[in-house]
Amino acid sequence: MAVGMIATLRVNDGRQADFEAAFAKMQEAVKADEPGCLLYSLCRDRDNATTYRVMEQYSDDDAVKVHGKSDGFKAAAAGLAGVLSGAPEIVFVEIVS
Repeated sequence: MAVGMIATLRVNDGRQADFEAAFAKMQEAVKADEPGCLLYSLCRDRDNATTYRVMEQYSDDDAVKVHGKSDGFKAAAAGLAGVLSGAPEIVFVEIVS
């Protein structure tokens, strides 16, 4: 059964471009190294330019366990140092349709 996740990330004001560039590299790594990731999409909040949401969908729980473990992802994630204003908030959801 597919597994969904919505991650909310808050970015230090003025660092949005840095965050988006780092995320683009993470997105490339996910596409290259995580065949079980069906969706990994970055969205910016319309009302708050420092809040982003990542919509994620995985083929199953095993694919979720693989997420973020590749060397490419870890290297790209290093670009988030000093960019995020706190830890991501993650909500798991069940895919209904």
